[in-house]
Amino acid sequence: MSNDLMRFSVAMPEDLLVKFDHLVARRGLAKNRSEVVRDLVREALVEDECSVPGRIVMGTLTIVYNHHANDLQEKLHHIQHTYLDMVVASMHVHVDQDNCLEVIILKGESGEVQDVANLIIGTKGVKTGRLNMTTTGDFI
Repeated sequence: MSNDLMRFSVAMPEDLLVKFDHLVARRGLAKNRSEVVRDLVREALVEDECSVPGRIVMGTLTIVYNHHANDLQEKLHHIQHTYLDMVVASMHVHVDQDNCLEVIILKGESGEVQDVANLIIGTKGVKTGRLNMTTTGDFI
């Protein structure tokens, strides 16, 4: 694969371009539109790569739950121990008197990571949950 830069043009409505330029400015490290476009393309390719069956991915699952909920922490720990080969690490944060935030790092085949995340998010008492999957980018 060549690393030579190829030039192409993009047409878009002016109001969308203005918003894009604001995005470029907010990114701080990006010096120009081209760098941000390259970042967006890479993000889209990694997202697509995560949907390939059998692809090994890493995921960060962030959940928020009320720690007073009946047996919830025990259930969450049981799930994590059941899938010990996929759970790389977890971090527990006390948000306030009632709520906890937990970040669980998962690694495995894309469908299995999604299944474990769905199992955890679907556990009664979990208020919110979001899985963010990524890859090493070796296939892009």
